[in-house]
Amino acid sequence: MLKRVLTIPLSAVLLLSMGEVSAGPPDHAGKPGHAGPPNHAGPKQEDVENVIYFIPDGFSTGYNATYRYYKEDGSPVWDSFLTGMMTTHSNDHRITDSAAAGTAMATGVKTNNGVVGQSPEGEDLKSILEAADEDGKSTGLVANSTITHATPAVFASNVDSRSNQEEIARQYIDDGVVDVILGGGKDYFLPEEEGGNQPERHLIDEAKEKEYQFVENRDQLLEIEEGSILGLFADDAMEPELHREGTNEPSLAEMTSSAIDVLSQNEDGFFLMVEGSQIDWAGHANDAAWAMSDTEAFEEAVIEAIDFADQDGETLVVVVGDHDTGGMSLGGENTKSTNVEILRDVTATGDALANQLNEDRSNVQEVIQEYANIEITGEEAENIQESNDPVLAINHVISNYAGVGWSSTDHTGEEVPLYAYGPRSELLTGLVDNTDVPKAMGEAMRVDLTQE
Repeated sequence: MLKRVLTIPLSAVLLLSMGEVSAGPPDHAGKPGHAGPPNHAGPKQEDVENVIYFIPDGFSTGYNATYRYYKEDGSPVWDSFLTGMMTTHSNDHRITDSAAAGTAMATGVKTNNGVVGQSPEGEDLKSILEAADEDGKSTGLVANSTITHATPAVFASNVDSRSNQEEIARQYIDDGVVDVILGGGKDYFLPEEEGGNQPERHLIDEAKEKEYQFVENRDQLLEIEEGSILGLFADDAMEPELHREGTNEPSLAEMTSSAIDVLSQNEDGFFLMVEGSQIDWAGHANDAAWAMSDTEAFEEAVIEAIDFADQDGETLVVVVGDHDTGGMSLGGENTKSTNVEILRDVTATGDALANQLNEDRSNVQEVIQEYANIEITGEEAENIQESNDPVLAINHVISNYAGVGWSSTDHTGEEVPLYAYGPRSELLTGLVDNTDVPKAMGEAMRVDLTQE
C-alpha cells in the first residue's frame, strides 16, 4: 500500500522546550497593521514535502487561555507560532458542525452541516489528503474518536450524512487512499455476525488482504516499523485521557509518532491529519477537567510533530480547531475564583463521577471529594441531587471552583486561533477562512486540489 520508500532515521531532540516558549504571539514583519510572515517561516521558495495537519476539535481561544494556566511548566508549544485566526461558518449556518467544518478544511469548499466530503449540491469533493495521494505521497489519519467520525471522514470519504459511519469505513478500505489509519471504531469494520455494524462485510479481513497490518493495542502498534497500518484500539471511541491509564490503548502522541515514523519513509513525502477528537466532547459536556487533560494529550502529539519538523526541514505543521464548542472562558458568571490548577486533581470525567452516585445521590459530596479533591457545600450537593442532568450539574460545580465559564453545550460561531510552523507558514497569516487552509497546504506541497 505505501508508496516508494526511503528509510529515514528519526532520533528526536525537541528544540522548542516547553519552558522556553513565549506566551505571546511571534513578532511580525511588514506594514503597520499587516501580519507578515512569522520569524520561523523562512523564505517563500523553501520546499514542503510533508504536511502534518492537527485539528483540536472544538478548541478556541478560551480553551487556550485556560490551558495556559492548567499547565505546570509554561505556555502551550503552539503559542510561539500563532499566525492568525480562522472563520468557521458553514454553507447553510453561521454555526458549523464538524462535518461541514471538516469538509471545508479538507477540500476548500463549504458545504451544509452534516455533510461529509460533498458539496451542497451532492457532488463528491477531493480532499487535500487525496490530492497528496495522487502526487505519490503517503497519507495517514489519526483520531481518538472512532476513526470514521466526521472530522477524519472528510479526508477520505464522501457521504451525505456524517452518521453513516459504516459507509465511511467501507470507502476507506475500498478506495485505499489512506496508508495509516489509527483510532477507535472497530465495530464499524466488523460484520454484524461478529458483533459489529457492517451488515455483511468483514472490513478488517479485507484490509489484511490489501496488505494492511492490523493492530488493536498499544504494544502491537509500537512494534510496527513500516508498511500500511489499520489500528483500531476500541470497539467505539477510545478512552478519554483521564481514563486511559490502565488500558492498553496508545496515547494520541504515540499514534502520531508511529504514523510519522512509517509515513516519513516515503521519499516523495506524506500528509497526516491528527484530530484531538475529545476536546469537543468535553466541551459539549462542559467538563473542564476532561477538556484540559485531552488538550494536554493533544499538545504532546503536536510536540512529536514539531520535533520531527525541526529535524526534517521540509515539513509544515498546522494546528487549528474546526470550531469552538461550549464557549469556554477563563472566568464566568458563577465562578468563585480563577483557580484552573485544581483541575489537575480531577481523575475522572463528570459522566464517570455521576455513575458513582447512589440511587438518591446522597453521596455526591463524597464522590466529588474523592475524584475531584473538592469539598462542595451542602447547597451545591442539593442542586446536583435535584438536577435533571447530574453530569452537567457536577461539571458546572467543578468548573465554578476552577474559574471556568461556559456559554453553551453546543458549538459557537466564533473564530478560532490558527498556528503554522515550518516552511511556507507565511501562507497562513491574518484572518483566513476555513476553506483557505487546505488551499494553502496544496500550494505549499505543490499538489492539485482543483475540484472538477
